[in-house]
Amino acid sequence: MTSTQTLPAVDHRGPVTGKERALAPDLIRGAMLLLIGLANSANFAFAGQPGVATSPHGFERVLNLLKLTFVDARAYPVFAVMFGYGLVQLARRQRASGATPGAVRRILLKRNAWLIAFGVAHATLLYFGDFLGAYGIVGIICTLFLLNRGDKFHRIIVRIWVFEICYVLFTAAQAVVAVLTSDGPAHQLTNEPNPSLAATSYGASVVARLHEYPLHTATVVGFIMVVWLGIWAARKQILEHPAAHKTLLTRVAVVALGITFLGGLPLALVGADVLHVDQDAVNALSTLSHISGMFGGPGYVALFGLLVARISKLSLPVRAISALGQRSLSGYLFQSVSWMVLLAPFTLDLRLGSTAYTAALIAIGVWVTSVLGAYAMSKRSYRGPAETLLRRLVY
Repeated sequence: MTSTQTLPAVDHRGPVTGKERALAPDLIRGAMLLLIGLANSANFAFAGQPGVATSPHGFERVLNLLKLTFVDARAYPVFAVMFGYGLVQLARRQRASGATPGAVRRILLKRNAWLIAFGVAHATLLYFGDFLGAYGIVGIICTLFLLNRGDKFHRIIVRIWVFEICYVLFTAAQAVVAVLTSDGPAHQLTNEPNPSLAATSYGASVVARLHEYPLHTATVVGFIMVVWLGIWAARKQILEHPAAHKTLLTRVAVVALGITFLGGLPLALVGADVLHVDQDAVNALSTLSHISGMFGGPGYVALFGLLVARISKLSLPVRAISALGQRSLSGYLFQSVSWMVLLAPFTLDLRLGSTAYTAALIAIGVWVTSVLGAYAMSKRSYRGPAETLLRRLVY
């Protein structure tokens, strides 16, 4: 009688290898860190949000226009889409290796719990506007209630986004009415102050961040709807095979970017000192800008998907930016360290002359430095310090 041996179920596998990575997600993450840098460096430079020159002159008006149209409230939704996409990729790789469903869930819950810990540390030590903790909270919710649902259930999110388009149009109509009926004194766009960014000592900044961070996190976890859209896209493997989804990506890019740019433009005109309306109208335009900004997530992702579909040869810039995308956690934390060292009042405080120019130049310089550093790490097959630590804690 021949005995058969049953192999034990695999508990879980290790982290993703370089050969398993798709180009589009990494390129998106690496490139969009530039927009994240432009937003956050300006917050530091102006010690508040949205981080724009309140009485712009000359090229400052152009900077305000570009930032409010293309960056503010439009960059971080991209990472929300990619976070949801990454959750599905991670779960799929674990299942493909033979990991048990319980093991897959444990890995995801453990990883997201550690993201919350990373976020608390990041917010306490460096920057109140941390998103890692919020990602961790949303990731746990998605792991428990969304990931294992069927296609029919996930189509709900597509219907929700159609409803969101209607809501943006309704908000736009309200904003138009507010502008047309504006009869008070012209109101300039101002920065809402953040005490932690204006603190004159590191200790005072830590205390202020401990007060600011919980509220900030509570106000941004609503991006779960953007994360859910990323989950839907990952189930379709849209970014792994962008050429096969050109029609869908084109439609999403045109519609979503059209909504997000047109929705942000009126407030940008106020910030550029071109449109002069009263405070009620500015508030209405600000609401429109933030609501339409959510469409920047799928819009930018679709645009980069189309770009990747056209890439036939990986040039050096593409490889370098993708290397940063593979190390986006380290790149994100490196930015916060850079803002603290270069812009905080109690460190180098390089807010010289026009803070708008300074913030933009420093953001570009820090991003380029991180791209070069990430490419150097990739040549040495080094994952990056934050990624290495997270993987060791999780796996």
